[in-house]
Amino acid sequence: MFLVLFITVISVFLLIRLLVVFQVQIQFMMTGQDKGFKFSEILLLWKLAKEAQLQEPLSLYVSVPTLNMAISKIVMDSKANGTESLESTQNFIAKLYEYRTKIDLDHENKKGLESTKYLEKGQRLRIILKGKGVFVSEILSVGHELIIRLPLQKNVRVIDGNEWVTKDISVYLWRKGDASYVFDTRVTNSGVYQGQSVIYLAHTNQLERAQKRKSVRAECQIYAHLYFIESEIPEFDTVEIDEGYKCLLEDISEDGAMIRIGGQGRQNIKIKIQFEIDEKLIVMFGVVRAVEYNPQTNQSRLHFECLHIEKEMKNAILSFIYRDLSEEKKNELQAIAELEEENSENPEESQNSENSQTSQNPESPKPENELFKETPAQQKVYESVYDDSDAPTGEESIEEILEEGVSEEE
Repeated sequence: MFLVLFITVISVFLLIRLLVVFQVQIQFMMTGQDKGFKFSEILLLWKLAKEAQLQEPLSLYVSVPTLNMAISKIVMDSKANGTESLESTQNFIAKLYEYRTKIDLDHENKKGLESTKYLEKGQRLRIILKGKGVFVSEILSVGHELIIRLPLQKNVRVIDGNEWVTKDISVYLWRKGDASYVFDTRVTNSGVYQGQSVIYLAHTNQLERAQKRKSVRAECQIYAHLYFIESEIPEFDTVEIDEGYKCLLEDISEDGAMIRIGGQGRQNIKIKIQFEIDEKLIVMFGVVRAVEYNPQTNQSRLHFECLHIEKEMKNAILSFIYRDLSEEKKNELQAIAELEEENSENPEESQNSENSQTSQNPESPKPENELFKETPAQQKVYESVYDDSDAPTGEESIEEILEEGVSEEE
């Protein structure tokens, strides 16, 4: 009995040991079978992965450049050994090309970059290390981890590789033909790769599109009055004495604002808004570029683009925005600005990227299933300025006011 138990324990131990030792190979084989490759084809792909010294052999199943390398290698080898015309060779190459096309289409149909594993060698990066500022780097290899050149500031090494290890960082990048992205990750190691000082970054699937704006935008809770511009040539010097349509500014910049109103807004209408910042009167003229309407609350958020503002008023807004701007936010804006400046050297790619996005502008409305959601506290702030007699409940929408051709208070 004891002998049987001993043999069983040893067998289990050996099995676990084999699974650990050959974990990568087993995963590679299982993935290959899931993708529809034969066992002999999977073995050939594994051989190619080892010959190419891929740190992550599974990248053959997800990376187009890596798969291109494999196809090229198979074609060259088959020509060299005289097996190019064999039906089995041609079938395998055809299957690889078919699979490569599938990967291409899958990537195109995705809404954006979903994993850092899809990044490619040569990708330029902007890296923010909290308390240290913005750094420049570049991807040297994409494998089990991202291997990037040791980050520099103004072409100077200010932090050694070992000081980066275990640090949490934010990484900004501009992906050609797509958009700008940001992701947070951790530095796992440092060392030397192909003769260059490098650091290693953990992969992540949590990527977000980086905010791309020409100006800094700050959240706020500023009550304002909205007026409709009916004349073709607005009188920029006119200050309205009568109250207009009451609204709430939820964020603001020198060239626009997010405006919340009662009722359903309309896109492409000309408006002006009046409000105060630090007891200084601000008047902004512009256009509603997009509208987010929430039928549950019968309220809208207007994406307002300012087309005219006096210089003194603009400076007052900038003073308000930058006064409480954190160092972290300044670094983020610097990283985005540098990416945009770098991308501006290739305007065609920038245009293609913007055309690939569904919105007409960087502040386009979200789909209905992503309508804005607010906390009771936010709703309370909005309602606190009104009494029961003049609250913009939405019973009369902006559309109705426009149709009547008047600009009246609620």
